[in-house]
Amino acid sequence: MVKFIVRNFRRKSSLPLVTLLPTLSLLILVGACSLNPALFDEAAWRSQVRSADPALLYAPHLKDDRFFNPWMHEGDKDIFSVLRWWLTSSQEYTDEEKTYLPRVVDKAKERILAMPQGDFIMWVGHATFLIRLNGVYWLTDPIFSERAVIVKRRTPPGITAEDLKEVAPNLRVIITHNHYDHLDRASIQDLPENTKIFVPMGLREYLQNMNKSDVTEMDWWQEIQSGNGITLVCLPMQHWSRRFGQGTRETLWASYMLITPKVTIYLGGDTGYFVGHKEIGRRYPKIDYTLLPTTAYHPRWFMHYNHMNVDEALEAFNDLNARYMIPQQWGTFPLGDEPPGYSNLELRRKITERRLDASRFITLDIGEILPLLQ
Repeated sequence: MVKFIVRNFRRKSSLPLVTLLPTLSLLILVGACSLNPALFDEAAWRSQVRSADPALLYAPHLKDDRFFNPWMHEGDKDIFSVLRWWLTSSQEYTDEEKTYLPRVVDKAKERILAMPQGDFIMWVGHATFLIRLNGVYWLTDPIFSERAVIVKRRTPPGITAEDLKEVAPNLRVIITHNHYDHLDRASIQDLPENTKIFVPMGLREYLQNMNKSDVTEMDWWQEIQSGNGITLVCLPMQHWSRRFGQGTRETLWASYMLITPKVTIYLGGDTGYFVGHKEIGRRYPKIDYTLLPTTAYHPRWFMHYNHMNVDEALEAFNDLNARYMIPQQWGTFPLGDEPPGYSNLELRRKITERRLDASRFITLDIGEILPLLQ
């Protein structure tokens, strides 16, 4: 029993073990009665999502110095819910599901320098993408580090921060929220000092303390003309925020849209499925590429509010009415019960089972460069 508890604790916790010894003691005490998975009513959850009022996407979302999702409130997870997840046995996965990972394409710097013209998207890994639009380079949620706190990456990044200094001297960075796998201090500090960074509300000073002076905070539905014919739009997503030094929901979380006269890219961030996908698709009817998360959705009872499963990602893609979907956040860090490559195998199965147009789903290899269609 103790071995089982410690193994699950260390695998699922994102905090150093030494700082959580009191909690570990409590885990051992309650472990015997906490191993049964919690029940989850999928139909009831989907009904709740469908009944949300889209007008609330535009409602105030800050109260008592804490941000919240006004269209669907969810209380913060209490310690007993977290303990139950840590102590609940995971479902079984096949050998293929346990070992499958994306391919890694090397020599990204050389390949980028060899194509000085044209727009592209390159997957660096997890939620990190390098995007070139009208000659300007955008980097999303950069993490090049070996670990997100203690969770070790399973695949290397497709390009290094050092190489970026050569290929992207005019770099602009988009941060979706403050969780460690999306806002990595070492990675930010390794970027060029003149990097321009866009963050949700509440994160400007935090980024400035990472030796970056040009930081712009954005609120939901705010648009910025960033030059070179590019519009950046900050949009809602269904998530939350917390990290050491910043309390729960003290900073905002956001998805984004990059718009040029030729191409529109939706950056879905780290989100649960919510009424916002349909509203964003209504307001921005010509989305070309949508980067949607498919990760950390097992166990469903614990993850459903903040993370989409594959069925919901497909529904979000349909709601957004985009031309192409690029799955993100899989294949790098094991953050849920499921293995890191599992979601892409499930996505492939769903595409086949539902006879969807496979050409609309673009699964990138890490380091792969996708030239954008005009």
